[in-house]
Amino acid sequence: MFQETMQCLFNNADKLTCLAPYAYEPGWIYFFLIVMMLLSAVGLPLPEEVTLVSVGILAYMGANPDKYPPPFPDAPFVHPTTAAIVAFFAVFLSDFLIYGIGRFFGSKVFEWGPVKRVISAEGRMRIEKWTHKYGSLACGIFRFTPGIRFPGHLACGMVKFPAWKFALVDGIAAMISVPTQILILAHYGEDILGVLRKFKFVVLGLCVIALLVYLFMKWRSSKKAAAL
Repeated sequence: MFQETMQCLFNNADKLTCLAPYAYEPGWIYFFLIVMMLLSAVGLPLPEEVTLVSVGILAYMGANPDKYPPPFPDAPFVHPTTAAIVAFFAVFLSDFLIYGIGRFFGSKVFEWGPVKRVISAEGRMRIEKWTHKYGSLACGIFRFTPGIRFPGHLACGMVKFPAWKFALVDGIAAMISVPTQILILAHYGEDILGVLRKFKFVVLGLCVIALLVYLFMKWRSSKKAAAL
């Protein structure tokens, strides 16, 4: 789905019609949304924003049947509000699950093989420092910062922030950041996609640069960890 989304995103000819069938499969899309939010929460190296943008595009298409005709009259479609609500609860519950793992297992969780491959020793120290420095506000900071959400939420559980406080701060942050991405795309999809198409080479260039920086940082962190 992601490959097709990106191909359609930068294709001026078909106007996203290749994605139209997905816009009228709401059950599968909501299920896909929940699964991807959970996988992103546990450290999948694919930002949840990619999933939210994809679902936002489908919601825009479903809300505009005149531009993207349904397979049959009155076909169910990916509804913007429903998708936004599903995304919020999927993200919030996923965050709370990671917090619970950190709270229950403590620092031992950072010794697990899969976690060690995602989080370097340097990254762990920096996250723990932020957690102690900013207190409960760190929960919101982690939610707004791709790449450190997973270890950040683990750290919040490790230092045993009160569950109600984590739920409150993370819930407010998720309410601000998650549904808005879907709703904005669902209502202004054509304008936003038009801008992206116009500057597609700039967007692709920035994506390549971001990927190279990410790979360099991971390489440097692994070298430092090996030297310790």
